[in-house]
Amino acid sequence: MRPTILVCPALGRFVFTSVVLSLVTFLQPAAAQSPSQRGSSPASHRETPTVLAIRRASPAVVNIHGQKTVRSTAAGMAGATGPDSFRQVNGMGTGVVIDPHGYVITNYHVVEDVDDILVTLSTGETTTAELVEARVRNDLALIKVNVTSEIPTIPRGTSSDLMVGEKVIAIGNAFGYVHTSTEGIISALHRDVPVNETQEYSDLIQISAGINPGNSGGPLLNIDGEIIGVNVAVRVGAQQIAFAIPIDQVVETVTGMIDDHNEQRLLTGLRTNGGPRDGDGVTVAHVAANSPAARDGLKPGDRVVRVGAQSIDDRLDLALALLSANPGDALKIAVERDGHRVDVAMRMEAAPSRLSSASIGELAWSTIGIQARPVADSTVRRLNSRMRTKYRGGLYITSVRSGSPADQQGISAGDVLLGIHGWQTASLSDLAGILEHPEMQRGPRAKFYIVRKEQTLFGHLQIAAQPGTVHIEDSRR
Repeated sequence: MRPTILVCPALGRFVFTSVVLSLVTFLQPAAAQSPSQRGSSPASHRETPTVLAIRRASPAVVNIHGQKTVRSTAAGMAGATGPDSFRQVNGMGTGVVIDPHGYVITNYHVVEDVDDILVTLSTGETTTAELVEARVRNDLALIKVNVTSEIPTIPRGTSSDLMVGEKVIAIGNAFGYVHTSTEGIISALHRDVPVNETQEYSDLIQISAGINPGNSGGPLLNIDGEIIGVNVAVRVGAQQIAFAIPIDQVVETVTGMIDDHNEQRLLTGLRTNGGPRDGDGVTVAHVAANSPAARDGLKPGDRVVRVGAQSIDDRLDLALALLSANPGDALKIAVERDGHRVDVAMRMEAAPSRLSSASIGELAWSTIGIQARPVADSTVRRLNSRMRTKYRGGLYITSVRSGSPADQQGISAGDVLLGIHGWQTASLSDLAGILEHPEMQRGPRAKFYIVRKEQTLFGHLQIAAQPGTVHIEDSRR
């Protein structure tokens, strides 16, 4: 029988390293002082490589917290599905800043179901954040923190040359004690860890560093203070058995997430090559005819070295640079061509809609069995005011096909669809992007959210037609 990851260590063999607590005091770390600041000798043996590694990485580690909905333990064991089987609690985890403009990576389970994501920076400042993209299958998410100035980013290493026995350091918000640092070694590499019937982590790093609830999404560092993994889970009931997602795998997944997000917004005509490691570089592999890239002078074989003020060392750098661009912007791009630097200004264009409204309607009717239209802005404002929420928008369901996946899950005409599988459905284009996404083509049980009579409800929609139903559950409590 496969082990199950639960939010309560007493009930399962594995536990996500985000934490759910009803009441917690968030403790801010005191400002660190180096031995030289305290008047000690610069050659003091107390300033070890571990101290230097933590000092180097800590400014880019953030605390993520906010209210989320969970099933109460007693109700979960009894199999209850009514309103009293859920409660609102304070959930938390950790994140890592990968871009100075406030883009942070974390585990998806840290931000899943969180109504308002709050982020506390290493300075102690607390601000809000929005979910940009997520890969539920990989348990990774990208959030954008609302900051007014640039913030420190994590130094990035590689997981391609890790050694069993190598010293590692974990930083995270263990049980709400922010910036808790622990030390251990790499116990094993390439671990595959099944967590439940529908999810399995692949190729994980096993470590002996102390990992606790609240560490999820935080960095695993090498002795140089570079991130080599993202902490994700611990084995319940065991000692010093914890796991992290290798950083090369994280970078590849996050880059794909951002590329998908950019392609929905922007038309560039570029296709690039490059590896996941810092320094791998980015080379233009193809330029589409009549595209912005072709019009403004980019050519296959160009090596991209800078976009705006950002140096480009790998495809993640390029994806993040494009993430900050908008249609109409003239993006300054520097490339190396035949040993010379060439500067171009590529004017960004909005991505064309891949499907007409009629085609999107046919897709939604055939795949999940709904007809829908965008909710008016005034309706969204009214819902947000009455429900004290911050929904960006939604789709008003006008009809449900009998026997369809939507019908089987209890979705009805009059419901407002808010999101599917971690993505918002504020427009028909959003819905089309979700239904056409490669991850959805694999037919997962996709979690969906709706509003019905000013109550937020959720269920699990089987996109690929399969027998069985899962009833909608009340997520208010």
